[in-house]
Amino acid sequence: MAGGIELDTVLRFVDIAVDALAEAREEIDALNVYPVPDGDTGTNMYLTIAAARDAIRELPGSPKRAALAAFSRGALLGARGNSGVILSEMMGAIARRIAAATDDDRNAEVMAEALRRATEASYAAVGEPVEGTMLTVARAASDAAAEAVKDPAARTADVLRTAAAAAREALGHTPEQLPVLAEAGVVDAGGRGICVILDAAETVLTGRRPVPVTHPLGQHAIPVPQLAPAGAGDLSTEGPSYEVMYLLDTDDGQIPHLRSRLGELGDSVVVVGGDRLWNVHVHVDDVGAAIEAGLEIGRPHRIRVTHFAEQVAASSADAPRTPAPAGRSVIAVSAGPGLHALFEEAGAIVVDGGPGRRPSTGQLLAAIEGSGAQEIVILPNDPDSVRAARVAASTAESDGAGAGAGHALRISVIPTEAQVQGLAAIAVHEPGRAFDQDVTEMTATARHVKHGAVTVAVKEAMTSAGPCAPGDVLGVIAGDFVVIGDDLGEVAIAVLERLLAAGGELVTLVQGEEADGIAERAVSWVEEHHPHVDAVVYDGGQERYPLLISVE
Repeated sequence: MAGGIELDTVLRFVDIAVDALAEAREEIDALNVYPVPDGDTGTNMYLTIAAARDAIRELPGSPKRAALAAFSRGALLGARGNSGVILSEMMGAIARRIAAATDDDRNAEVMAEALRRATEASYAAVGEPVEGTMLTVARAASDAAAEAVKDPAARTADVLRTAAAAAREALGHTPEQLPVLAEAGVVDAGGRGICVILDAAETVLTGRRPVPVTHPLGQHAIPVPQLAPAGAGDLSTEGPSYEVMYLLDTDDGQIPHLRSRLGELGDSVVVVGGDRLWNVHVHVDDVGAAIEAGLEIGRPHRIRVTHFAEQVAASSADAPRTPAPAGRSVIAVSAGPGLHALFEEAGAIVVDGGPGRRPSTGQLLAAIEGSGAQEIVILPNDPDSVRAARVAASTAESDGAGAGAGHALRISVIPTEAQVQGLAAIAVHEPGRAFDQDVTEMTATARHVKHGAVTVAVKEAMTSAGPCAPGDVLGVIAGDFVVIGDDLGEVAIAVLERLLAAGGELVTLVQGEEADGIAERAVSWVEEHHPHVDAVVYDGGQERYPLLISVE
């Protein structure tokens, strides 16, 4: 049969698939022990397909190509968790192949090719593919479909029936491929989800459902080994503690570098998408670093962070309840008395620093220990202090410094490299929200601050802006010298011009010990040339830098 797979068929499939996953999600959640036993694979796959269904249903009467594009994008935007992100890539590959079919294409061949492309896309999306997972089950289905379609008389229904049967067979063998499944006495959760989806596709074309067998958790189509109850598995202490997901607007050419960087930070790396919109998933210990990897190349949004230990506890009805953390502290390094007061007024524990007197690891560790908090955010506010802060944080977490009985200490170092970045980050600090969300907001805000400064040369040197002599006024942007002059105000304005070239809404000026009216001149220039931009001035009292500048 040719003429293309009808849109009505696709619509019936998504409805049946959503209903089937809704029915099976508790069962699938209970199977979930790999890569992390967080009990949410069924829910994530259900939410991903439901988002795709909602997207295609919002375009009634649309041409098939437009509807399938909406389906693909809906899956991408709605993907949840490792399994959901992989599933979204598979669904996108299938939708693109169906949309590209011509009247001369044989439908059975289109479906077999779509399943092959889905498998290839899923393997390509994963940083380090592991067998005995949903990838293996998908490959078994596509390989079987490729064999079935060799029969010239094979119909689309025959291809899907064969593929679904092969998937169920492969699922039964996943414990032989992945020891963690055998130890828990379960099959792979994501693979089970793939079987549910293929069964739904078979049902659409044949009107028949696979004959179920009785199982302690309900009815389903394959024999499954003895299941451990949800939450019964111990969360491995060897794996990362957090799942980080976000959508990322970036050039497609940046993705190989991103996958590599995330692979250095953690595991379960899955990055899928295209046309400048990507869905990013990774398991890490350093939440901030995972988000920064996206910030370096584009705009992350819809950021979600999950702490696995909390999720596992929440999934078990018998999980013991633990008291809330004792509190959260922000530790900030300041470069002057005025800046010290600003950070202190914002609620931070302040460690004095600045050029020539940057804090040691020991001083930062003492601040951590003295805080008595369970959750700590550190703002180094200087590139040379970032490493000291990270070493102090690692030492404190290993020693359990500051942690109350029964609670692990959680520390996040936000790598702020300028005082004004720290001010921006602490301005959005909200101790009442979840720690991961607070760190996410502070990190994103700090990274979006464009920052500069004005200083005075103390010796002859060759800079990135050319040679300078003692007494020359130097304009700095993001740590690089960009302007050399002889007037503080003129250099400040030159720096502002560059920082505001791409737009901005708020200019923050922090005047130092020898400001000489430089801040007032800068404010006047902003009011004249950028009347819609707000400007605020603080007395920072910092040495060596008459003016610190930021644009948000």
